[in-house]
Amino acid sequence: MESKHLTTLAGGYCNSKTEYSRFFTREVQIGDIPMGGNNPIRIQSMTTVDTMDTMGSVEQTIKMVDAGCEYVRITAPSIKEAENLANIKKELRARGYTVPLVADIHFTPNAAEVAARIVEKVRVNPGNYADKKKFDQIDYTDSEYQGELNRIYKKFAPLVNICKEYGTAMRIGTNHGSLSDRIMSRYGDTPEGMVESALEFIRICEDLNYYNLCVSMKSSNPMVMVQAYRLLVEKMVAENMNYPLHLGVTEAGDGEDGRIKSAVGIGTLLEDGLGDTVRVSLTEEPEKEAPVAIALVNRYSKRVKELEQSKEREIIKIAPSQETKPYSSQEVNAFIGGSLVPRIIVDLSTKNLKDPFILSDVGYKYDAILDKYHMGDQSVDFVYLGDSLPSFTMPGNLKQLYNYKTWKGLENKTNIHPIYSIEEFNTAELKDSAMNLIYVSNDQLESEEFANLQVDKTTVFILETDHLHGMADQRQFFANLQEIGIDCPVILKRSYPASDFSGPVGDIMDPEEPISKIQLYAATDFGALLIDGLGSGIWLDSIATPTDKIASVSFGILQATRSRISKTEYISCPSCGRTLFDLQETTQMIRSRTNHLKGLKIGIMGCIVNGPGEMADADYGYVGAGPDKITLYRGKEVVKRNVSSAKALDELIDIIKSDGLWVEEEAGK
Repeated sequence: MESKHLTTLAGGYCNSKTEYSRFFTREVQIGDIPMGGNNPIRIQSMTTVDTMDTMGSVEQTIKMVDAGCEYVRITAPSIKEAENLANIKKELRARGYTVPLVADIHFTPNAAEVAARIVEKVRVNPGNYADKKKFDQIDYTDSEYQGELNRIYKKFAPLVNICKEYGTAMRIGTNHGSLSDRIMSRYGDTPEGMVESALEFIRICEDLNYYNLCVSMKSSNPMVMVQAYRLLVEKMVAENMNYPLHLGVTEAGDGEDGRIKSAVGIGTLLEDGLGDTVRVSLTEEPEKEAPVAIALVNRYSKRVKELEQSKEREIIKIAPSQETKPYSSQEVNAFIGGSLVPRIIVDLSTKNLKDPFILSDVGYKYDAILDKYHMGDQSVDFVYLGDSLPSFTMPGNLKQLYNYKTWKGLENKTNIHPIYSIEEFNTAELKDSAMNLIYVSNDQLESEEFANLQVDKTTVFILETDHLHGMADQRQFFANLQEIGIDCPVILKRSYPASDFSGPVGDIMDPEEPISKIQLYAATDFGALLIDGLGSGIWLDSIATPTDKIASVSFGILQATRSRISKTEYISCPSCGRTLFDLQETTQMIRSRTNHLKGLKIGIMGCIVNGPGEMADADYGYVGAGPDKITLYRGKEVVKRNVSSAKALDELIDIIKSDGLWVEEEAGK
């Protein structure tokens, strides 16, 4: 079921915040590393080896701690794994590692009760801890609903009491895809259902005078995740709660896509001042997750220091509204704005404009023999050429942008459009009949020049910012524009100087540090606006980043925000001790044969725990069911059980073909 809130903004905390500050939460003690309150945002991850492999778990935990993890989570699917946590903890302590351990619990209250006596924290999922998830659509009367709550209270109370006795912390961790039948019957597959699922368990804890809690609202869809966390904070405040927040996009995937998707969800909330601990879920070795989380988090500790040291001007607020609304713009030249997908601009003004092959970096492959260009789903829409003129013929469907003074001197202006400053536009003797782009910033909205601006059906704004809290400045621009009564399309532009990527390499632990950080920073800054329905296009500007990477990141951001689909999406779990096959190898295998299926979402889950629940957003699923056994899904429906792993991908492709969604990959791609 699709959330009815996916096309509207979730009401709630900090949709209109213009000053950066963290939402103040209660401090929770987790071993000797407290979370929440005035403590730094904590970094954590999860082991992937079998929990019964004591030495393997210890070695991997040490790698994770050395990479920057402050908490380490280990799966405990049954009592035997829960009991072995004691051996893992003992060996870690013998080696001088005091990192707090977190037991990850699914389905089994008895395992949680054992683990809570051993480790510093337990994580329970209210969707499957003492609750029912059978994917049945059941109607509950009020009395039946309350009866289920009473039953859950009795099964959950023993764990709460053990945690109180042993000083063990707890995370109430809701997942979008594993809501119980009871919650689904009343709220559907919505952010409201996610929030209420957690609040029911929190209220039980409070009734038992237990408050050593943190909360999470995870989803593989960053838009759902952001809405759920915002709504959670609003509901917590209404009930006089302020528990710390654990942030994460579940099953984000690997590589660039996994980093961008994680940053869209996590970064958006960090921008709003939400979050007390972060886990980035990548289908990679777990020690690679911590540096990504650190790079995201460090941006905000740095921002706090910069704001304290500078006399940052206030963000201009013309609109009295305290809620940002989706921005509906007019359509210009049947190409940008309105209901059209967001457009992408890439700067080629400093490139070799004598060589048509440079366009391959922005999705236009030149065939010298035929003197033709080939474009695909990831071909950009505009190239900015500034004052530089190419000596070759551009593709007919690629729009060129020039500075106004150069543009007005061009003889042939077909598919070529000018960019002005506000002052230039107000005094220009020549304007384009199709599209005129104007640089603007939120600061300029109260200027005399802007007051004299005469916009029309050809006007497109390019929105810039130099505020330290730039995303909030750009977000406020849309509210201000709505208040003024202007509905021009707005292209979001963010510039990242090389200095943005300076600092210790340990921030990211990647030889391609600038590229890694541009993925995270841009995904946060653009993604936070796009998922709220703000922006008709994006222009990522970074001299420290190769052109092809700028184009790739731009398309990745639009994909992660579901605002423009240009490739297959993989919802793959980060692996854990329950995993029944090599997730990284399998993900790459599936990707190699299906990555041309634009728009499909394929879930790749290591075990049945992360199966139909965590991949709720997927069109198809490939789920470990046992050693060498795979269960295949269409949505949440099981299509084939216990298929041999050697045949499973072929069987999955056959299912896609039978649904009429398979296309053959073009030769040469």
